[in-house]
Amino acid sequence: MPASATHITCSSLSFAWPDGSEVFDSFQLSVGPGRTGLIGLNGCGKSTLLRLIAGELTPSSGRVATVGDIGYLPQNLVLDTTLRVDQVLGVAAKRAALAAIEAGDVREEHFATVGDDWDVEERARALLGQLGLGGAGLGRTTGELSGGECVLLRLAALLLARPAVLLLDEPTNNLDLYARRRLYDAVDAWTGVLVTVSHDRELLERVDRIADLRDGEVTWYGGSLSAYEEALAVEQEAAERMVRVAEADVRRQKRELADAHVTLARRRRYGQKMWDTKREPKAVMGQRRQTAQESAGRYRIMHTARLADAEERLGEAVDAVRDDEAIRIELPHTKVHPGSEVLLLRDVRLAHGIRVPGEWDLRGPERVALVGRNGAGKTTLLRTLAGELAPASGEADTRVPVGFLPQRLDVLDDGLSLVENVARFAPGATANGIRARLAHFLFKGTRADRAAGTLSGGERLRATLAALLLAEPAPRLLMLDEPTNSLDLSGVRRLTSALEAYEGALVVASHDMPFLMSLGITRWLLLDEEGLRDVDPGRLPGAGPVEA
Repeated sequence: MPASATHITCSSLSFAWPDGSEVFDSFQLSVGPGRTGLIGLNGCGKSTLLRLIAGELTPSSGRVATVGDIGYLPQNLVLDTTLRVDQVLGVAAKRAALAAIEAGDVREEHFATVGDDWDVEERARALLGQLGLGGAGLGRTTGELSGGECVLLRLAALLLARPAVLLLDEPTNNLDLYARRRLYDAVDAWTGVLVTVSHDRELLERVDRIADLRDGEVTWYGGSLSAYEEALAVEQEAAERMVRVAEADVRRQKRELADAHVTLARRRRYGQKMWDTKREPKAVMGQRRQTAQESAGRYRIMHTARLADAEERLGEAVDAVRDDEAIRIELPHTKVHPGSEVLLLRDVRLAHGIRVPGEWDLRGPERVALVGRNGAGKTTLLRTLAGELAPASGEADTRVPVGFLPQRLDVLDDGLSLVENVARFAPGATANGIRARLAHFLFKGTRADRAAGTLSGGERLRATLAALLLAEPAPRLLMLDEPTNSLDLSGVRRLTSALEAYEGALVVASHDMPFLMSLGITRWLLLDEEGLRDVDPGRLPGAGPVEA
């Protein structure tokens, strides 16, 4: 089907989870050819929408219509580890038929299986090579591949199938710098309809339009993420001006209503005086009193209605201003003085055989980016520095209090409230003191009483960071392992603002280059088979064009 005919349409779509939580109500959407970046706050329904379009979920009412077949890459990909690569790619049957024909078996069923796809093996191997999976032979099993390689393998299967509509849900989450560049190239070359849910800035700079999902509705913006942010800034500036205008109108209407009450009170006093002095016949005065009361009622209703209208306009103006609060904290107890020794590694061999030969140290409030391929050992190194793993040999000595934010965010006790969780890390703090500090992390009032197990991914990361940074003693070395995975763009901004207040040494393992660049990194370290070494970020593997 030609690309110009492909599209996605959601008509009066409604969906709720079994517990009654409503996600969409009479939702409308129409997506045409080109690359669309679907963004929105954590929990707004982005992944649910992709699953509805892909047919993995059934709407409670309304319908989803697509023109052309669909390829879907889920956020949490699980592949059967016993499957061979050619089975995942969907070419196993054709390979078997080709092998039978080459061996002299000319039964018609083999030719029917192959069809016109005589070069299927060559195309499959070429595509694997383009995605950096040239070493993944068609006969290998997925159990021999890393998590990032499995994501690329599933993407290769989708590209090989050439669907008219391609849906990608956070496709770069578990990809290293090499793999991300290859995925970016695949997105650049895509024709037809592509919808990606992502917080990856580099990926969103490659889309043709942004679909902003908020409060159950989509607002469209032409261009990439940068164009969206510029347009949104203009919108928000105008919305804030409208709030100021509406606030002034409400104040004016309140003054006019108050003046009206004073005027009516004067009229009532004058009418009563006329009644008391009986200067006119009783019937005439009675008629005048009735007319005055009716007039006063209309006058009061008019000004009350004007105030109500002004307050309604103010409410609409306030609703148009986005509430993207930033984390604002001060952490003076985390300060590390320049030159102070923070940690020392000497001839370390980590678990799983990873070696960091020679001596390496970290001094002062350095901000270190730890990069490397998937499987290079970044998480193992951080866990060793955090004291969770003992080195197989050598010395790994940390000289200051440490806080470690793991990828799986399992620091919190799901059965405890946020206040109770923070109290585990700061037993000397009062409940009121903990609440006051949690408010700076945007957990205000009753939000601080929520059980950790009920939090979304972005909320959980924020709560875990709060627990670590509010600990006693305060961490002077903070280590983060892929902290932006599954965070929306607002969550990434909030995380960045929180780390701006941190005055200790910082080590961040991440494949998210824009996020790392926003942290004021002072030192870039590459961990690979040669060990741990300083590297120029401009020369990082995967930072430039990818060769096939």
